[in-house]
Amino acid sequence: QVQLVESRGGFVQAGGSLRLSCVASGRTFSNLRMGWFRQAPGKEREFVAAVTWNDGNTYYAESVKGRFTISRDNAKNTAYLQMNSLKAEDTAVYYCAADNPTGYSPISVPDEYDYWGQGTQVTVSS
Repeated sequence: QVQLVESRGGFVQAGGSLRLSCVASGRTFSNLRMGWFRQAPGKEREFVAAVTWNDGNTYYAESVKGRFTISRDNAKNTAYLQMNSLKAEDTAVYYCAADNPTGYSPISVPDEYDYWGQGTQVTVSS
């Protein structure tokens, strides 16, 4: 089992920045693919960003590309999501997710991830 604990989100004005962190425990962190997803009221959970476990490649949703950066620190068992130039439409509950994929596993599909954090609210005022 893997436990994921996210940092507190927050309230920020449009154009501002916020960094989320996700600390993992219970399994070798370096073997975990880490992802961030978000869910706005009345909408489905959507992919934001992910970083692979083996080569550290990063992937982003088109809506956040160029504004958000995902990273990981294996020594601290922590994944980060740096969010810059925030927009009102970024308002959502953000979730950290992890899994240890074997074989083909689409990186942006929520069902591919086995472990989830509790979620943290990010509110961007326009």
